[in-house]
Amino acid sequence: MQNNVLILDFGSQYTQLIARRVRELNIYCEIYPYHKIPEDLSTFKAVVLSGSPFSVRADDAPHPDLSQIRGKLPILAVCYGAQYFAHFHGGKVEPSDTREYGRANLTVIKDAEPLFENIKENSQVWMSHSDSIIELPENAVRLASTSDVLNAAYRIEGEETYAIQFHPEVYHSTDGKQLLENFLVNIAGTKQSWTPGAFVDLTVSELKEKIGDDKVVLGLSGGVDSTVAAVLLHKAIGKNLYCIFVNNGLLRKNEFEGVLDQYKHMGLNVKGVDASARFLDALKGLSDPEEKRKAIGNSFIEVFDDEAHGIEDVVYLAQGTIYPDVIESVSVNGPSVTIKSHHNVGGLPDFMKLKVVEPLRMLFKDEVRRVGKELGIDKELLGRHPFPGPGLAIRILGDITAEKVRILQEVDHIFIQGLRDWMLYDKVWQAGAILLPIQSVGVMGDERTYEQVVALRAVESTDGMTADWVNLPYEFLQKTSNTIINRVKGVNRVVYDISSKPPATIEWE
Repeated sequence: MQNNVLILDFGSQYTQLIARRVRELNIYCEIYPYHKIPEDLSTFKAVVLSGSPFSVRADDAPHPDLSQIRGKLPILAVCYGAQYFAHFHGGKVEPSDTREYGRANLTVIKDAEPLFENIKENSQVWMSHSDSIIELPENAVRLASTSDVLNAAYRIEGEETYAIQFHPEVYHSTDGKQLLENFLVNIAGTKQSWTPGAFVDLTVSELKEKIGDDKVVLGLSGGVDSTVAAVLLHKAIGKNLYCIFVNNGLLRKNEFEGVLDQYKHMGLNVKGVDASARFLDALKGLSDPEEKRKAIGNSFIEVFDDEAHGIEDVVYLAQGTIYPDVIESVSVNGPSVTIKSHHNVGGLPDFMKLKVVEPLRMLFKDEVRRVGKELGIDKELLGRHPFPGPGLAIRILGDITAEKVRILQEVDHIFIQGLRDWMLYDKVWQAGAILLPIQSVGVMGDERTYEQVVALRAVESTDGMTADWVNLPYEFLQKTSNTIINRVKGVNRVVYDISSKPPATIEWE
């Protein structure tokens, strides 16, 4: 990639959002931890320093050597980054009398400053810090203030280093995207060439060069990610791609047969493997979410290893890993906290002699869909809701049994089909049902019942990094609840999850 943007992660919860906003400007960027700066900076046109949960005044505050960057590449320092330059380069940072968190407005903006081009005074910004810059660093010029923050933005003369105390990457900063465009395009001269078409051309070329005439085995799930990965690989290597769709016993109702039928007309070489008994046996007695994920991941690897042995001279295992999987599993290789592991992230065991190829590893979900559209994949398939790799295992809280899977499959089918029937499916980013590890008292036909509780979950999102619960019509929820309780034996109570991400995750486990 040329004209890259380097984002240095200091552990902020918003770092991934910076990447999202940069990508929305059709500019390619990559996130690196602050203590693992790439040695070769020749492909980067600009650098963004993220915020951080640390205070620059703390003894363990991140303090990287930026001598290879500062004065050589344009820098935008966000929040912690702005305090970093002040604290370590002749300024002063002190604790705020009151924590500066939430909405604020720019009361003063210095005239004729390129960073604030087309941004007017009173523009709303989002603050999130407990320290304030009391004195600017050496050779700094104040660019903007708010009613409570005198030094809301500044630049350092003699170099293209800009610093802001607010977060342009969050939607609450109404002109945040404009500010990022001002910095990346007008100041740094970065080209807006990161498009789906460019990604397809470059990735197909790279795959041809990397794989050559070798054979690749790919695990299809029926979802958007693995399908787009398969079509990309097929475009690059054709008949040397071997696709395997595994029934892990944790799919949605009738999904195994439906997905195989779906792929018949796409020109892909697909084999269906029913390993449901193997997966359910591996999960027997496990209740911990991480243990369940690892058991499923190990079983997937075993199944692929068995199937790969049936393909002569196979060299690569392809996966539909995308950027949020990587971020949540390895915390952007850096200082952030691991949220949960993903079964398709983290490499393969030594006994499996296959190399890994992940053509979508650096894409967010919405980017995957745009690439799929560029490849001509069916609109209905691309619009399919995300479904977790571990399937219903992480929507059944507690241990897994065949009966629990049956109950949840029936509940989920009623919910998802109802969304389609009510023309709500495409208004929801992801939806599903969760079987709770509790029972509740009910009354059916004048008799007491003591049966399972299920929760329904529907969220709207762009890329899965953040999500809001969907305000589904009461009439729809009422009908869905009645249908579930009347048709699914073993369930007598339905609840609706109204939690957003953060603080909750989309899945319950």
